[in-house]
Amino acid sequence: MLDLNDYGIEMWDAAKIADFRRTLLNWYDREKRDLPWRRSKNPYHIWVSEIMLQQTQVVTVIPYYERFLDWFPTIEDLAKAPEEKLLKAWEGLGYYSRVRNMQAAAQQVMTEFSGQFPQTHEGISSLKGIGPYTAGAISSIAFNLPEPAVDGNVMRVMARLFEVNYDVGDPKNRKIFQAIMEVLIDPERPGDFNQALMDLGTDIESAKNPRPEESPVRSFCAAYLHGTYDKYPIKEPKKKPRPLQIQAFVIRNERGEILLEKNTKERLLGGFWSFPIMETNFVAQQLDLFEKEDAVLETLSQKQVFEEDYKLKPQWTDRQFATVKHTFSHQKWTVEILEGLVKKAELTSSHQLAWVEVSDLANYPLATPQKKMMAAYFETK
Repeated sequence: MLDLNDYGIEMWDAAKIADFRRTLLNWYDREKRDLPWRRSKNPYHIWVSEIMLQQTQVVTVIPYYERFLDWFPTIEDLAKAPEEKLLKAWEGLGYYSRVRNMQAAAQQVMTEFSGQFPQTHEGISSLKGIGPYTAGAISSIAFNLPEPAVDGNVMRVMARLFEVNYDVGDPKNRKIFQAIMEVLIDPERPGDFNQALMDLGTDIESAKNPRPEESPVRSFCAAYLHGTYDKYPIKEPKKKPRPLQIQAFVIRNERGEILLEKNTKERLLGGFWSFPIMETNFVAQQLDLFEKEDAVLETLSQKQVFEEDYKLKPQWTDRQFATVKHTFSHQKWTVEILEGLVKKAELTSSHQLAWVEVSDLANYPLATPQKKMMAAYFETK
């Protein structure tokens, strides 16, 4: 086991640990949030909620959670779900690898665990897409196993409690917070203990605008007592997302149908449908390295590339559309829209394409950037 003294952390004695557990759980019993997944000990339901809550706020997750379980009420239903229905259920939540990993894990449950969700921490951890935090959450909440669930909220609380002088954003430091939690976790009510810290970390001890004087455990908090609260947690700033200029092509045929392309699994937003898009030279445009005439040539070259690649010869319009911006964790898109009309609607390119009536667009899985592009396009109609 990790020796916390090696990291400058002096652990409390048994009496103080017991007092901390009691204080935290008493507060949780009074103040805990009434959330739909807390009304169940079904590990499948808890698993779905925990995956959805990664990178997504509770208020956003609740309707997605309820719809997901309505569409896929059992692990078997999830394992057998068609890709397009699966992505449609997740549409708008982002980080779509999460739901793909969930389906792969559901298939593991069906083949490796005879359709029964594993009841050990080791078995849960073996499932695709389930890391240490999620394994700890499911183990403790569904099966009452004394396993810590260490996420960013918990690390923030622990950093302040013990004045931990290590970057919470550095993955190699997670073991420090894991070790603290292994000592502190209540063996009788581990699930409630973990959830209490989650509630505390998302509200009173949030990253922005915390209210330390309202914390039920402020008398235990070294940072609060020593006046160093603003210093913790220590976190180095993230790298800024890389800017990309994207050209989107809205192509319509004589029937008014719109051309959509299904992204391959290898691409960002794989499996989702969108207007055909391609990256352009963002840096050159940002630095204004082109003269005006050259900028026109750059646009024309994108049209020519499209015509060659998609085996279509649109009549390009000169209509102007609002620029669309969308930020991923690692990329920041600036999207310009071009419109073209075609008479010959036959599709012969190697891309997976479809002519879609405007009224049918909502039946396709569409990621948030595509919804923004559609809004920019239709707002000018």
